[in-house]
Amino acid sequence: MSKRRAIISYDKLSIDQKKQILRDYPDGYINHLTTIKTPTGETLDALIWETDEVIYLVKVIKVVPKSKPVTDDDEDDFEEVADIKDDDVEDDDDDDFDDTFEDDKSDDDESDED
Repeated sequence: MSKRRAIISYDKLSIDQKKQILRDYPDGYINHLTTIKTPTGETLDALIWETDEVIYLVKVIKVVPKSKPVTDDDEDDFEEVADIKDDDVEDDDDDDFDDTFEDDKSDDDESDED
């Protein structure tokens, strides 16, 4: 005797059925989806899920992650960062050490006396 076949939306599955799908596909079912074209021309993603009594064609809505649209404002922010002057960075470094040498001053002083 062949198994009964049923088409059902994932949203209409019972909680027990959803838990069983999670047990059957512990790593997720996204890689097991098939694309089906309906007679009206619409395409559906579906999971073929087989139980002891029924073979289900579970209609799944694939969620596409939304990304932030790139705008011209984002590019302007990047250009502002690039406008940092080298003088501003070097001013902070000058406070860390003194690059004048006492030996240089004393040599100049001796030459002036001669």
